[in-house]
Amino acid sequence: MKQTTNKYLVIGATGKTGARVHRKLNELGSDVKGANRNGEIHFDWRAPETWAASLIGVDAVYLTYYPDLAIPEAPDDIAKFCALARIRGVKHITLLSGRGEPAAQVCEEIVKTSGLNWTIVRASWFNQNFSEGMFRDFIEAGDIALPVGLVTEPFIDVGDICDVVVASLLDPKHNGHLYEVTGPELLSFSQLAETFTEVLQRPVHFTQVTLDEFVSTMQNSGVDPKAIEMLRYLFTEVLDGRNEQTSDGVERALGRPAKQFKDFIVDNVEAFTGVQHG
Repeated sequence: MKQTTNKYLVIGATGKTGARVHRKLNELGSDVKGANRNGEIHFDWRAPETWAASLIGVDAVYLTYYPDLAIPEAPDDIAKFCALARIRGVKHITLLSGRGEPAAQVCEEIVKTSGLNWTIVRASWFNQNFSEGMFRDFIEAGDIALPVGLVTEPFIDVGDICDVVVASLLDPKHNGHLYEVTGPELLSFSQLAETFTEVLQRPVHFTQVTLDEFVSTMQNSGVDPKAIEMLRYLFTEVLDGRNEQTSDGVERALGRPAKQFKDFIVDNVEAFTGVQHG
């Protein structure tokens, strides 16, 4: 059952999930506005004075945090934002969280105890990091060079995350639920390379590099230093095997299975420059 006459705010409306949630709510005819550092509504996590104006008239918020809930400032920012949202009359927050990140789970608890209705969407590694993120160059070069070994990850399609988030905003039956969303299969980065090779019909290899080599590559590519620090944290702590299991969050929320990684490549083949899918 769709809620009526609600106004929605998407924080991070140009991000991988935020852009899709904003677009889908628009397509469904919902009253939605997008907030980010350079968008229709100016919002900057580093400038708390921008937060209040974004919440005027808002009933429900999709909350994404930049660069990641694991940074030291995140819990204080999330607590202050939730308190402000409650004062401003917001009724519901859907929070995008990270799987296997204790610091992110601290922020989840802050949202849960905020006095607002809430839904937590705790996601694994995005498929789209390889099609529209910083690792796209690896696919174009034919070499996924990362500081990781045999560990596996249940990669999740951002389209599935979007559908869960939109459902949580439109239907109150999702209030009070934590959805841990993953893809349906565990894959190593070497297996990812094999899948790219099969679908794209050209060689894509996996190369394990040192953390220093990886950081140097990211720095030389002009990646945001905060993003590099998050990747360092991811590869040294989170990708240690703690997430080597799938979960049924997508199916519980939507009544359908999550997308497989191979289907993601097929559906996004044009994103990989110069590739013809036969």
